Amino acid sequence: MKRIKKPVFFVVAGLIIVFALLASIGVHTFYGDITTTWIRGLSDIRWGIDIRGGVDVTFTPPEGYEADEYQMDAARSVIETRMLNSNITDYDLYVDYSTHQIIVRFPWQSDDTDFDPEAAVKELGETAMLSFREGGSTSIGEDQTYEDLPLVLNGADVESARAYYNTQDKEYQIALTLKDSGVSAFSEATERLSATNGIISIWMDDDMISEPRVSAHITDGSATISGSFTAESAKALADKINGGALPFNLVTANFSTISPTLGEGARDAMAIAGLIGFVFIVVFMIVKYRLPGFVASIALLGQAAGTFAAVTGFFGFNESFTLTIPGIAGIILALGMGVDANVITAERIKEEIYAGKSVNGAIRVGYKRAFSAIFDGNITMVIVALILMGAFGTSDSICSIILSPIFIWFGASTEGTIYSFGYTLAVGVILNFLFGILLSRLMTASLADFKAFRKPALYGGANNE
Repeated sequence: MKRIKKPVFFVVAGLIIVFALLASIGVHTFYGDITTTWIRGLSDIRWGIDIRGGVDVTFTPPEGYEADEYQMDAARSVIETRMLNSNITDYDLYVDYSTHQIIVRFPWQSDDTDFDPEAAVKELGETAMLSFREGGSTSIGEDQTYEDLPLVLNGADVESARAYYNTQDKEYQIALTLKDSGVSAFSEATERLSATNGIISIWMDDDMISEPRVSAHITDGSATISGSFTAESAKALADKINGGALPFNLVTANFSTISPTLGEGARDAMAIAGLIGFVFIVVFMIVKYRLPGFVASIALLGQAAGTFAAVTGFFGFNESFTLTIPGIAGIILALGMGVDANVITAERIKEEIYAGKSVNGAIRVGYKRAFSAIFDGNITMVIVALILMGAFGTSDSICSIILSPIFIWFGASTEGTIYSFGYTLAVGVILNFLFGILLSRLMTASLADFKAFRKPALYGGANNE
């Protein structure tokens, strides 16, 4: 091993401490009531619903009804629209096509003491009220509602809506197909409104989702909605229209709630337990393994800070991640793996010193002999974490896509709290390779270059050198 220079310890340890401070407190600037976040810290963590409190519900079509992918997307769109109409913007919404499930998680409404989660869930699963009406938003008077606009069609009159790219017009459009029950009324309305370039607005419940102008008399029940659509916005509108044409209510297959007080109490208890445990570990490592234990404590601090940084979105290349109670458990377990790695290394160093090697030789051979055992234990833990992320993540996540040949047989669960556990465990164990093996080795070898730190007793050996 190439001799490590003396300043390396101070450079590496200093960088770890600065990084830990930045990852903990972040960097924020304040101008009046405006707060600008430059670097995210622990105060910017997005807590999971199991901590801040909220509702976790799974919807399915009625028993015996085989909904296709388009209908599942349409139902998802209905739920999303209703969430936004209720001012619930911080929510998780997933569709598992293999099991025909829609998983919804949303927090308690802030400062709302009358919030009824069961009523909210019932409202989300009701059949959407789709309607086509003459006139648009400017046609509604001050004391009027959308119901005052003349009704042209309702959801039962719509066969389907499909987004597509019109190569002739070079734009995304929505192809609307009506059932026989709606052809006559739609023909009459478009004949009248096409002469004045009038509007037929489209409403989902009491929310207007589009107000296209009528440019032609449509007699066959096949219409085209055009505008400045992107592929995403065209599909979103088609999904909403299809959602209003769904012939079924969504059934609540699973429903659970957790109060904010219970969740925050569990979080605080785990945080305190983790902090106390970390302090005990540091004391134990230093007393038991002396100088390698001191170095291990700095490495563990860096591993913990790196894991929280990966959660908060500290790094520019990754977004912030929702942290749940099992996610906190994943951080603690990964730190335990870090302790294990440093214990194995310290024991190997001590064994080599007792075998008669010099301090530098013991450090070199000790890390080399410890690596295979550390690698085996950590790589298997990473594999387990990735499997958990694939099994309990959304169907479009990288792990789920990679493992889809396995999970296609029984479907993914999409349980966000367990996914958080897998994520923090994987990140923590990967960081263990960096801090617990590479950087701790650099720091230990650098300290051994000082004459005062070449005593075998500082590494657990007999003080006979």
